[in-house]
Amino acid sequence: MFLDQVKIWVRAGAGGDGAATFRREAHVPRGGPDGGDGGRGGSVILRVDTGQTTLRDFRYAHHFRATPGGRGTGQKRHGRAGEDLVLHVPPGTAVYDDAAGELLADLVSAEQMAMVARGGRGGLGNVHFATATHQAPRHALKGEPGEERWLRLELRLIADVGLVGLPNAGKSTLLASLTAARPKIADYPFTTLEPNLGVMELDGADERRPTIADVPGLIEGASSGAGLGHAFLRHVERTRVLVHVVDGAARDPERDYAVIRDELVAHDPALLRKPMVVAFNKLDLPAATAAWPAFRAARQEAGAAAVAVSAARGDGLAELRRLLADALPSAAEMATPPEPAGIVVHRLASTDETFSVAREGGQLIVHGRRIERLAAQTDFENEESAERFQRDLARLGVEAELRRAGVAPGETVRIGRVELEWEAEPWESRR
Repeated sequence: MFLDQVKIWVRAGAGGDGAATFRREAHVPRGGPDGGDGGRGGSVILRVDTGQTTLRDFRYAHHFRATPGGRGTGQKRHGRAGEDLVLHVPPGTAVYDDAAGELLADLVSAEQMAMVARGGRGGLGNVHFATATHQAPRHALKGEPGEERWLRLELRLIADVGLVGLPNAGKSTLLASLTAARPKIADYPFTTLEPNLGVMELDGADERRPTIADVPGLIEGASSGAGLGHAFLRHVERTRVLVHVVDGAARDPERDYAVIRDELVAHDPALLRKPMVVAFNKLDLPAATAAWPAFRAARQEAGAAAVAVSAARGDGLAELRRLLADALPSAAEMATPPEPAGIVVHRLASTDETFSVAREGGQLIVHGRRIERLAAQTDFENEESAERFQRDLARLGVEAELRRAGVAPGETVRIGRVELEWEAEPWESRR
């Protein structure tokens, strides 16, 4: 089964908790704090594996978690970092944040990687909170939660030449005649239900070995979701050259030619700016032989390269190879992926202390990266930690903003994943 679009859920590992420990040695009667930091959680990384051609590894597995960081311990020993989780994807995989619809990465090169969920930072041990006036802090930070998100993976085949046309135009037969590929071939529409790839040998001493993709047949309205081929239009986006295969024995080859061009431009106008060769197929049939002169004249008038072929009998294939050789770039350029290539979007994480307060569904919700991280790393079972968090709320202005929003005693306030009950004194966690 050819799988070219999936949704997966990924969660990076949480950071390990910092330790709140003290030196306990016979010759040190007043040992100070010596709690080590927690280890960073493992991240989730996508890496290109050139040996893969589909997203079949994600057919049944949709949830992936990296390992958390280890807890800090006494004697300032840090926790062990969590292991990164590396998921392998085929070249040509575009990665989107499913909720926001934003492109995160477009992975095309061998071994190219993108971090899609960052592991949480480890919590600081109590050794970091000792001061001249507070020499025995029992406060340590919990580990930061790892990022989690739903991703949409879309595969766009990376091929040098793409075959497009209506169902039963003879694309699969042409692929088999030009390459060693052996796609399923039958004399009825929609024989091809998934893209097929092959490698073509050019004539003479040409060392280029272009790959050819046979895309399932398109029908009128495919760009807006009609038929079987609409899901595969994305696979011609990365091709360098298009071969428009026309059934010369059809009732109206000229109309068929116009239908496919309209669908290509409706999907992406840039497709018609690619080099294109028109292959007028089935020249072995009398109807195609009769229709070829008028069709050729129309293409010559439009300045389009066209060649009459019989994919079944082999007529015209040498000329088609020559036209493709002229349209393809040099060997050096073909060694690099076609554009767009290698995009990894890096977004600077916000570190400012801005926040917002809104009432949603009977709760007051506080949004803000800094305050959400502080809440996630606070151990509310520890009185000293809870008091420190309340001081942070006052320092950042969150407490004042909540009062302006009309927070009442006993009301629930949510900050990130943490739910708290508003009290006059340190809050109680309801997480």
